[in-house]
Amino acid sequence: MNFLEILQNQLSDDVLGHLSNQIGAEKEQTASAANGIFTALVGGLAGHASTENGLSGLGAMLDADHDGSILDDLMGMVSGMTQGGDQSADSNPVAANGFGIISHILGDKQEATAQHISQSSGLSVGQIMKLMPILAPIVMGVIGKARNQGGIGMSDIAGILMGTTQNAQQGGMGDMIGNILGSVMGGGNQPQQQNQPNDMIGNILGNIFGGK
Repeated sequence: MNFLEILQNQLSDDVLGHLSNQIGAEKEQTASAANGIFTALVGGLAGHASTENGLSGLGAMLDADHDGSILDDLMGMVSGMTQGGDQSADSNPVAANGFGIISHILGDKQEATAQHISQSSGLSVGQIMKLMPILAPIVMGVIGKARNQGGIGMSDIAGILMGTTQNAQQGGMGDMIGNILGSVMGGGNQPQQQNQPNDMIGNILGNIFGGK
C-alpha cells in the first residue's frame, strides 16, 4: 500500500475543485501541488519519528487531536478553513490547527518547501502556502485513523513514514526532503534505513482506506 496514494485519494473531485477555486488554480495543478505538500509533510514527520522523543511527540499529537474523524467530512473541514476567505490562525480556529501542524512539522523550512513545490507544480509560492495548512490535518487524520482503526503501533507508523520518505527521495524529491530532514534533525543526517511496511500492515491500510 502506497501511503502517498492513500493521502491523495482523500481528495475527492469536489474537494479538489473547492481548493482550486480558493487559490485560483486548475485542478491538475492543485493535485500536483497537493502531492508535493503531502510528500514534504510525510518527510518532516519521518524526521521526527526517527528519534524516540520525536515519535513520542507524534503520539501525543495524535492522542490530543487526530483520531481520523476529520476524514469523515473533508469538505466541511476545507470549507471551514476557507470560510469567508479568512484563513488566518488568529481569527479562524479551524485554520489554527493546520498552521500549528505545519509549524511543528516543517519549522523554518515552510517557505523553502513552498518554493520547491512551486517549481514542480507551476503554482505560486503564495498559493502553496495557502494549501499547506489545509492539507496538513489530512495527513494527521490518515495516520490517526490507521492507528485507531487498524491497531497499528507507533513503531509501525515510523516505519511507514520513513519507508515512504525514502521512496520519495529516490523518485525525484531528494533535495526538498533532504533539506526538510536536515532542518527537523538539526543537521544533515538522514533517518536510519527502515524496512518497507510488511504485508500485514499493508493489508490493514488497504482494508481501512479501500486500497490493495
